[in-house]
Amino acid sequence: MSMADRDGFIWYDGKLVPWREATTHVLTHTLHYGLGVFEGVRCYQTAAGPAIFRLRDHTDRLFRSAQIFGMTIPYSRDVLDAAQKECVQRNGLDSCYIRPLVFYGSEALGVAAKSNSVHVSIAAWPWGAYLGTDGLEKGIRVKTSSFTHHHPNITMCNAKAVCNYAVSILANHEVTHDGYEEAMLLDPQGFICQGAGENVFLVRDGKLHTPDLSGGALNGITRGTIITFAEELGIPVLERRITRDEFYIADEAFFTGTAAEVTPIRELDNRPIGSGHRGPITQKLQAMFFDVVNGRNPKYKSWLTPVTRVCFSTSPRKARRCVLIAGRATDSGEGRARARTRLPSAHRRERAGRCRHIEHWSWPNAS
Repeated sequence: MSMADRDGFIWYDGKLVPWREATTHVLTHTLHYGLGVFEGVRCYQTAAGPAIFRLRDHTDRLFRSAQIFGMTIPYSRDVLDAAQKECVQRNGLDSCYIRPLVFYGSEALGVAAKSNSVHVSIAAWPWGAYLGTDGLEKGIRVKTSSFTHHHPNITMCNAKAVCNYAVSILANHEVTHDGYEEAMLLDPQGFICQGAGENVFLVRDGKLHTPDLSGGALNGITRGTIITFAEELGIPVLERRITRDEFYIADEAFFTGTAAEVTPIRELDNRPIGSGHRGPITQKLQAMFFDVVNGRNPKYKSWLTPVTRVCFSTSPRKARRCVLIAGRATDSGEGRARARTRLPSAHRRERAGRCRHIEHWSWPNAS
């Protein structure tokens, strides 16, 4: 299915528009010069209903990225948080990927963007394991790319910027053409930097190592999450410069990212890492990650932003208000908002998704 040809809604400059109508002019400045910033956010289905993982942390990073490039986002953090929730709600999603994008408009074309307006779009859609379900369990094959990651003073690597991903695309295309699943990129000094779209860790002698950020790796939110988990589990964490051959003799290695989640690396440059399978520390951190994002670890409940889903339906006999909260459905007739009864079994079967018999589906404004 084409990303452009879908049912649903996209939040575009303050309002929800039908998916196919969320279009932008071909002379949009960011389309030509790459000056834009974005986020990748995930919503997970929990026992209490859909919840967005570390929503405010992602929104804060979006604003930091915009500040680095001198872009003024015309909405507050609260508005964009609410808009991301609304995208999940309006599209009836339980588990999904969310993509906020900040970009310059089409008022003028040329290197300078001083007179161009700043626009914001947010889309949400179902997206499974980025590097494959098998990859999560068995690990993936990785190759070091011939393309070098940006120098930190070239494209401002602290920002999650559109222009920063050209080298990631080149690296990914290079290695997948040769039969590998993902690329590893070195920094300009020849040290390990990151994957094409992921941060990277190795395990050796019970210690967790990850490249420090001075080489240009993105300060990943999932990276920070894993460091927090490791510290809780008593696993020493070292952020430092790491050479390529250190991965060849590592006990374990894995990628992290909002899309990649926690994906083991079983092989780098045709050399098996450790046993060539997902290692015990990787497995422990991965299990902890999925427990947290799926709401099974109350200690990190504050990292989950619940999405309350409300649908409205009409029938020949009465209007019905169905409230899907915490995975349960309740029903009340108009004018009897306090009177709640159990819904028919069809509703219970659809408690985590869209009610099949409903004729009209709409969501209240999440803000």
